[in-house]
Amino acid sequence: MSHLKALKLSSAVPVRASVDPVHRSREKMIAALSEQKQMAEARIAGEAFTPTHIVRKKNAEGIRIEVEAPKRIRQGWFADASGKMFFAVRYAGKAIEFAKDKNAIEVGEISALPAIIDTLIEAVRHGELDAQLTIAAAERGKMLRKAG
Repeated sequence: MSHLKALKLSSAVPVRASVDPVHRSREKMIAALSEQKQMAEARIAGEAFTPTHIVRKKNAEGIRIEVEAPKRIRQGWFADASGKMFFAVRYAGKAIEFAKDKNAIEVGEISALPAIIDTLIEAVRHGELDAQLTIAAAERGKMLRKAG
């Protein structure tokens, strides 16, 4: 025991991901919007955007290993029949309504998209979309409970 006396002992709790569901939904939305911004910037620059994530697979011997695989991300912007460009935000499988019956932002040119996404990120950080995110997550939870 004399070796342990030489060490500084304390009681500590590891920092885990946020337990607060509102904060967690904000962080998820900010991460998704950041990926959309990277995708838009790559499109503007004429480059390919191929994000990756870690997945667990079994190798030939049947041992589980972690490998990097391409991540599938849906493009958030689209053009309507008249050729106008819009950006829609999806959360929990559903398009977010910014106001009554308004589920998209008119972009104009794709070059304006990164600035619009930055504005959305700031709105999420300040809690301006908390109500919409909570509603979308609750509806997703109901849908999953029905199916399961």
